[in-house]
Amino acid sequence: MVVVMRQNATEDEIQGVMRVAQNAGLQVHISKGEERTIVGLIGDVRRLDPDTVAFLPGVERVVRILQPFKLASREFMQMRSRVSVGGVVFGGDSEEVPVIAGPCAVESEESMLRIARLVADAGATVLRGGAFKPRTSPYSFQGLGEPGLRILAKAREQTGLPVVTEVVSPQDVELVGAYADALQIGSRNMHNYALLHEVGGQPKPVVLKRGMMSSIDEWLMAAEYILSAGNSNVILCERGIRTFETSTRNTLDLSAVAVVKKLSHLPVIVDPSHATGRADMVVPMAMAAVACGADGLMVEVHDDPASALSDGPQSLTPGAFASMMRSLKPVAEAVGRRIALPPACEASPRREAAGEP
Repeated sequence: MVVVMRQNATEDEIQGVMRVAQNAGLQVHISKGEERTIVGLIGDVRRLDPDTVAFLPGVERVVRILQPFKLASREFMQMRSRVSVGGVVFGGDSEEVPVIAGPCAVESEESMLRIARLVADAGATVLRGGAFKPRTSPYSFQGLGEPGLRILAKAREQTGLPVVTEVVSPQDVELVGAYADALQIGSRNMHNYALLHEVGGQPKPVVLKRGMMSSIDEWLMAAEYILSAGNSNVILCERGIRTFETSTRNTLDLSAVAVVKKLSHLPVIVDPSHATGRADMVVPMAMAAVACGADGLMVEVHDDPASALSDGPQSLTPGAFASMMRSLKPVAEAVGRRIALPPACEASPRREAAGEP
């Protein structure tokens, strides 16, 4: 159940609604917009008569939420959420499409700093790189751990790009949060409810990747775990799902972008690298993602893909990434949007590298 307060509702009136709900044994979540406050009531709402709530002082209307994902639903929040990652905005009414780029894994300080500078020069607005890498094989490279986090922090200092990196264990949430601007939950951990609850209890934004065999409802319910734990800063990431098709690593479900935007207020971005597993398919799928309304992109970039310790075949070279950024510009403009650029791109050398006039 959602209680929409009047535009001029006082704090005492909001507290009055909260007391009635809590006395009925319901959880309360407050969402304060520019004009109105929304009070979300979670639990067995049959304990509370909607008509009783509707006549409380300051209440404009009461709306029942039919979706199982209450806090993630559009009924809970009609306005689209804005999530800021180190000052880079995803979602809301922003016309900008931020691009997250970097290698799959942090391999060394030298390579990470080099790639970070190259993607920044090409127009990336957020830097990605895995310090902890859950892999299918226990014998594959698992990441550098905390030394990798320190390298990411140094890359942020040198480029000014905020950092997103994956966390794979509830015990590591505090550690990763100390270094990163946003925490990523990978596809394999979308159903790790202990991890979802833990990232929900800290303030950093969370990028939640869709499970490779998960429905959209299951994906949104995973987001609900984070939201219900108190963290409203969730970005959904479509990264392809398992199907019978073997031509690509996964099948990129671009229709999920449109479906999620209808069902939820949360921003949704697309990762064409993991979706296709092929560098030659990343650019057309990135262009398609922008055209269908994605709130951002996450792309893997490596300056020597053949030698990459993780996901080399799907990684763009820095030159290919710069070319992609130029290709995205007219696509974004065609649908009334624009590719976001980092503050550093206001300087002419970086604007030219990004294809800007």
